[in-house]
Amino acid sequence: MIQQATNIIKKAQHVTAFTGAGISVESGIPPFRGEKGLWNKYNPIILDIDYFYNNPLESWIKIKEIFYDFFGSARPNKAHDTLAVMEEAGYLQAIITQNIDNLHQRAGSKNVYEFHGTSQQLICTNCGATYPVKDINLNNLPPRCTRCNTVLKPDFIFFGEAIPERAATKSYLEAEMADVFLVIGTTGQIIPASQIPYLAKDNKATIIEINTQPSAYTNSITDIFLQGKATEMMQKISDKLL
Repeated sequence: MIQQATNIIKKAQHVTAFTGAGISVESGIPPFRGEKGLWNKYNPIILDIDYFYNNPLESWIKIKEIFYDFFGSARPNKAHDTLAVMEEAGYLQAIITQNIDNLHQRAGSKNVYEFHGTSQQLICTNCGATYPVKDINLNNLPPRCTRCNTVLKPDFIFFGEAIPERAATKSYLEAEMADVFLVIGTTGQIIPASQIPYLAKDNKATIIEINTQPSAYTNSITDIFLQGKATEMMQKISDKLL
């Protein structure tokens, strides 16, 4: 099946990868849901947009702990690296990611659409000014805009917020263009992101799925299911493809 998947990728005109939390687990970033998910340890209300506006300091204390103290030490793994090399070699045209960890870019991928936004940028909740997180002192919470002194928030989607327009538009376009859709490390349960592979299938894409366990896609739209860790499966594809 690895050989079959590799042959399909080699012959494809437009390959798009669609990644979820599972691709970053081996970099030390746990998923939000499930047995070892973050929401078993933290109350998800900290990422509710109304709660954030009303309790910015309380939200920011936990946000800093999770996304900047803990996640900040994560590094790209072999799966991220392989996708970057595939792009450079011309075998991969784009990545749509549900992740906010910036690991695809750090691995070298250029054409990445962050469907849920990014943790690497902060945005003013009043004037919309943006700041690279590395330029903000997160020891002084909550961080504030230097222009209008309003509280900043991470530029990723909180509960109650809409998907970024550009990321959504580009992601749906990729689903329409791709003749091969590589689904990696996602259960297919988070709407509206979960609908993107179905759109690709409706547009006649071949679905190659890599997951440790069957997902919502496996028995519905997946053509080739490679069961295993993202790093191991991507290494096997790399060995035959590159």
